[in-house]
Amino acid sequence: MQQILSWNRFPRVEPARVEDLATRHDNLPELGLGERCIAYGNGRSYGDVCLNEGGVLLRTRRLDHFIAFDRSTGLLTCEAGVRLVDILSFAVPQGWFLPVTPGTRFVTVGGAVANDVHGKNHHVQGTFGHHVVQLELLRSNGERIICGPDLRSEWFAATVGGLGLTGLITWIQLALMPMCNPFMVVQPHRFRGLDEFWSISEMAERDWPYTVAWLDCAGGNRRGILFAGRHAPVKDDLPVWRERRRNVAFDPPFSLIRKISLRPFNIAYYYRPLPRGPALIHHIPYFYPLDAVLNWNRLYGRRGFFQYQCVLPPECARAGIDDMLTIIHRRGAGSCAVLKAFGARRSIGMLSFARPGATLALDFPNHGDTTEKLFTELDAVVRNAGGALYPAKDARMSGEMFRVGYPAWEQFSEFIDPRFSSSFWRRVAEQ
Repeated sequence: MQQILSWNRFPRVEPARVEDLATRHDNLPELGLGERCIAYGNGRSYGDVCLNEGGVLLRTRRLDHFIAFDRSTGLLTCEAGVRLVDILSFAVPQGWFLPVTPGTRFVTVGGAVANDVHGKNHHVQGTFGHHVVQLELLRSNGERIICGPDLRSEWFAATVGGLGLTGLITWIQLALMPMCNPFMVVQPHRFRGLDEFWSISEMAERDWPYTVAWLDCAGGNRRGILFAGRHAPVKDDLPVWRERRRNVAFDPPFSLIRKISLRPFNIAYYYRPLPRGPALIHHIPYFYPLDAVLNWNRLYGRRGFFQYQCVLPPECARAGIDDMLTIIHRRGAGSCAVLKAFGARRSIGMLSFARPGATLALDFPNHGDTTEKLFTELDAVVRNAGGALYPAKDARMSGEMFRVGYPAWEQFSEFIDPRFSSSFWRRVAEQ
C-alpha cells in the first residue's frame, strides 16, 4: 500500500485507496460501506489535516483549470486544484496579485480556503477567506452548494477554514488585488529583544501593509529582523530578476538541522548587511524565501519534523511568547522562528486559526518523546493564555487543545459531510 505524506513527512499514512478526480463536473467516486474521504491537493499542509489513514484520498491536482477572469476587476474563478503559483504566473503580468498569500505559493486554492490561510498582511487584509466571493461545495450525496459571504453564509462560514470536512470544494471565485509591478519595497528593522520587536512592529503596521519577523531563539536569544514591505509603485527602471532554485536531492537518514549548525547560521543571518533605507526586491524572495530550496523538508531527515504554530490573544501575547522562548531555551531546543502580530479583523470561518493577537511558528526535528515533552510544556502556555494551535501545521495536538482553541467546533460539526473525515479530525474530535 502506498504511503502518503504531508510536507513535514510525519505521520506516514496508508489510505485504503487514492482517487484522482478528473473533472469538477463529476460526482464523487463511489465509497464502500463505512468508507470516508478527504481532499488532498498538493500536500503542502503539515501533519495529518490532509491525510486519511485507512480511508479514501481524493486528489484534486487535475482540477487545475481557470474558468473565468475579469481583467478590469480582478475577479478570478478557478478550480480548486489550481496552485497559487499558477495564479501568480497568470495574474502578475496583468497587474494583479493575491490579496493574501501564505509562505509558499505551492498550495492549492482549495487548500488555501480549507485552511483559511493568512499572510504577512493580516493586519490590513485579514485571511484568504475574506477575499473569496463564492465557491461550490460538492457533497457526497451529489448535492452542489454554491455559497459566499451573502449566499448561504452559514455553509460558507463552515467551509472557509473547515479543513475540507464539509464536502469537496470544486471551484472558487476570488477577488485579486491590483499591483503595479512584480517588485516590493522592503524595509528591514533589526531588533535586540522582544520589547523592541513589539515597539517596531506596532509602528511598522501603521505604515506598511506587510510585516513579518524572523526571530533567533537559539541560545536564549530574543533578537531578530522585522521585514516591512509594500508593493512597489510604477517605475520605468526595474531591475532584471531571475529566480534561482536549489534542490535538496538526497534524503539524509537524520536531521541536518541541529543546534550545532543552527546557532552559527542564526548569528550570520542576524548580522548580515542590511540596507539603510527601503530596498527594491522581487516579490518572490520576500513572500516565498523557502520556495527557493526545492524539497527543503528533506533536511530534517527521514523521521520528519514538526512545526509548532500558535496564536495568543493580545492581552497575553507578550508574556506568553516570552515564556515559550524560555521553555525552548531551557530544553536546549534551539530554533529560529517566525513572529507576526495579527490585526483586529475577525476571520469568517468557524474553525479559522487567525484571530487578534500574535502568532509564533517554529520548526523542530522529530526527536520522538523529547520533542513531545517540549510541546506539552508549550501547550500549557497556549492553553492558559486562551490561545490556539494551527490545524494546518499540526501533527499531534490533543482533543482537549483543539476544543479549547476552537469553541465553535460543535456548531461546525453540524455541517460535516457524513462521508468526509481525516486523520486529524478523528484524532481531535471523534475520540
